[in-house]
Amino acid sequence: MIIDVATYIDGHRHECEDFASALAERRRDARGFLWIELKEPTTKEISQVASDLGLHQLAVEDAVAGHQRPKLDLYEFATFLVVKTMQYVENTSDIETGEVMIFLGDRFVVVVRRGSGSPMIKVRRELEADPEVLARGASVVLYKIVDSIVDTYIDIELELQRDLDRIEAEVFSGSRRSEPMIMYALKREVLEFRRSALPLVEPLRRLAHRSVPYVDPDAQLFFADAFDHLLQVTERVESQDHLLSEILNAHLAQVSVQQNTDMRKISAWVAIAAFPTLVAGIYGMNFDSIPELHWSFGYGYFWVLIVVVSIFLYRAFKRADWL
Repeated sequence: MIIDVATYIDGHRHECEDFASALAERRRDARGFLWIELKEPTTKEISQVASDLGLHQLAVEDAVAGHQRPKLDLYEFATFLVVKTMQYVENTSDIETGEVMIFLGDRFVVVVRRGSGSPMIKVRRELEADPEVLARGASVVLYKIVDSIVDTYIDIELELQRDLDRIEAEVFSGSRRSEPMIMYALKREVLEFRRSALPLVEPLRRLAHRSVPYVDPDAQLFFADAFDHLLQVTERVESQDHLLSEILNAHLAQVSVQQNTDMRKISAWVAIAAFPTLVAGIYGMNFDSIPELHWSFGYGYFWVLIVVVSIFLYRAFKRADWL
């Protein structure tokens, strides 16, 4: 649906209804721009906007279909940027992803958002509260959206680091509370983060260091700042991914060592119990000619022999660190 439509002149908001006439007026005056925001639009809704603004059909199809990887496409009448949004769910430690697709053209910016984690309400509110910044043009809208999303990446990376620190402490403290499923779940979230953030590096690099149509050259410095923050967060997440793999390997090694230790203890106790079982089994057979069977001290001898041999075996296994 179409969420909001307005023109901005000298940083101040003006309502409008007709996209085409409002855009034509902005171009005639060479002041201000048109800002349209849509949420999960239908083909009919976005086709109306595309027709009035001259958006390329391929970009429109991407906006309708969604599920695009971060990218920067240059068309004749607009620059098209796709950015993945992320939202950290505190209760489940999951990362929910969405998309923001931005068309930036001559005196207009169209924002299409899909899924959760969109910062658009906050961005529009902050810009409208600062007309001096908003007066710089539509490139400011593009930058503020990207910068807000990258700031969200930083916050989520910190949450992932806290989860990773907790798991690492449990694993290397010898705690048996560490569950492999929790580690694999965090591994999945880290990979989801990387899939969303890493492809954005190249589009932001272009915005920060190259001339891009319809993007104000004065905005490159701001995009460079967002690009630097993105590089830092992606490098940290890659380190987290590597460290998490090492923690998983260490946990599996601990489990294997613990299983071997348990098996040695079980084997040792079975060996200790085997001798009394053997003696009891022999003297439990129905034969009259078994030695010491009718000996009056046989019962006491039996227990003394069992205790002595069992203590000997126990001390032998103890020295061998099997018990």
